[in-house]
Amino acid sequence: IYEDIVRRSLDPALLEFVNCSFVRSSVFPVPANGESTITLTYENVLDTDAAASAGGTRIDFLLPRSGSLEASGTKWTIKGRARSERAIGTAYSPSHPLNTVRVSDKELSFEVPAAATAPGAFRMSLLVGAGSTDPLPASVMLYPDADTGSVSGSGYFLLLGGVPSLPAEAQRRVPKREVTLVIDRSGSMRGEKWDQARGAAEAVIEGLNNGEAFSIIDYSDTVQRFGSGPVIKDATTLADARTYLNGLQAAGGTNIHDSLQQAMKQPVTPGFLPLVVFLTDGMATVGITDEGRIRSDTAEANTFKRRIFSFGVGYDLNAPLLDRLAEAARGASINVLPGENIESSVSRVFRRLAGPVMSEPTLGAQHVARPIPRTPATRDVMPERMPDLFEGDQLVVLGRYLSTADGVRLQLTGDYLGQQRTFEFSIDPARATSSNAFIPRLWASRKIAYLLDEVRQAGVSGDVRTDPRTKELIDEVVKLSMRWGILTEYTSFLAEDPSGAPIAVRDHDEQVQLAMETAASRTGDRSGAGAVNQSLNLKAGQMQACANVDNRFWGADMKQQRVTTVMQIADQTMFCRGGKWIDSNLVDKPALETPDVKITFGSPEHFELVRHLAATDQGGGRQALLALRGAVYILVDGKRILICEPEDPC
Repeated sequence: IYEDIVRRSLDPALLEFVNCSFVRSSVFPVPANGESTITLTYENVLDTDAAASAGGTRIDFLLPRSGSLEASGTKWTIKGRARSERAIGTAYSPSHPLNTVRVSDKELSFEVPAAATAPGAFRMSLLVGAGSTDPLPASVMLYPDADTGSVSGSGYFLLLGGVPSLPAEAQRRVPKREVTLVIDRSGSMRGEKWDQARGAAEAVIEGLNNGEAFSIIDYSDTVQRFGSGPVIKDATTLADARTYLNGLQAAGGTNIHDSLQQAMKQPVTPGFLPLVVFLTDGMATVGITDEGRIRSDTAEANTFKRRIFSFGVGYDLNAPLLDRLAEAARGASINVLPGENIESSVSRVFRRLAGPVMSEPTLGAQHVARPIPRTPATRDVMPERMPDLFEGDQLVVLGRYLSTADGVRLQLTGDYLGQQRTFEFSIDPARATSSNAFIPRLWASRKIAYLLDEVRQAGVSGDVRTDPRTKELIDEVVKLSMRWGILTEYTSFLAEDPSGAPIAVRDHDEQVQLAMETAASRTGDRSGAGAVNQSLNLKAGQMQACANVDNRFWGADMKQQRVTTVMQIADQTMFCRGGKWIDSNLVDKPALETPDVKITFGSPEHFELVRHLAATDQGGGRQALLALRGAVYILVDGKRILICEPEDPC
């Protein structure tokens, strides 16, 4: 019945749903311009995975939806609630942004924002603890990939963890914070921006618990401070801080170097975790202004391992500098765009920093039984430097593994509530499946962002084309972009113009050269909208935790770009060329333009191919390759196959 419907409707999009369960209903009659509502209620036993979890169970939910970018205009609302007899660690979606609200330790509600209902199946995983006292429920998901190396047990992993709400006894062991506010009071901050910055500083101090510590450093041409060092928050010091802030005026230049030196070198209150909130709206104009020198001097002076959270206000600032200062100090860099409220941006971030549960986490790995000679168990782990984990945080770590059949043991180590602890998780190559195709794609997004950030930071010393590492980095970016269909402003030339304008065949070397030219022009943008847009794109890529199927990114004009001529399908990538969808393994390769086999849509051979792709590796969803409109040219089991349109038989 299903194949007959596909054949008669001439609609290849229906092929996405091969192997799904179907419901048939009748809505006849529907009056002209009328509306019919269908309500479907069903029960579904969800897949669980306890073997790959540590101290709990992962529960997976899948809602099939069309992955066609053409269908992305369809309005969807996805809301839900999860209840459990055990504590819920976190709810995670690799396919869509997810807003969650905790009702209690054992219940939460979730919603996909209306603006984020991108095409494709909705996937969600719940981590449920084994008991009420699980410190860090976590789970490992795997994707197999022979390209990772010559070892048979190779592939990509995603470590998902959730930091649950802490019981009262554990909360008492959370380290106290010492917050240093470093506030730009240069002349460019005068007016509404200064009022908001002053309000943000006051809100941060008010948000501290009594008994925690704070200090205030304000700077323009010169640097001055509230008191001689950090003070303990109480009613008196809070009132004194308000008086001090209200007496400040914005005027003068911007001495970034010396303000950071004072913040880094002041002694830390014993037993407290030191945090820095650094706020500026400009470039360094006074004192040492060299970007490289500010970076190196700040890192050298940060002997107390202060976490830096930088807030860049507007466009007229050194965005690469703020990003690298925060990244090197296990913090975060936040852009406050024109028109956004400084106070609300700072307060929103600071509310999340209510005492770290695990400080300075690191991820190690080792082979379980038989080590592979001179081969590490994991590599290319993203993020390279893991941030501190706070209550309610979600941990998503991606990487590649090389293993024998015995598997790999991951070890997450850090200062957990004042004690050094190690949590272990297992990688069993036998549990890898191509159904988890989102894992390598998310990994590639982070890897590309990491490589491009290295290119951008190299721009501090001038033209990146003279840096011997640049071509090597760009070469890897182009390879990953072609393999996984992840386009950035550096590689947007790989996509055909939506108008159907012809695209010249380019070999890999020419693609690298084009990307190098973009890098040379863009890395020179150290300030302005062109620099801020790169910061937004790179930070989104470095922390990518859910799909970006239509390759949205910010352009140099601070407008979002969207690519519809590249499709990410299962674990494959398809490029549109002249109305034909071509496998990334075949695109831009004239020697492979001639197919080995031609198949007509709707023919017996066509449906045989559909069933073969659907059955590949536990239903990896590769039949969706044939769900694209127009001719489709793909590589299957080493054979080049052209699927012709119904109205244009082979």
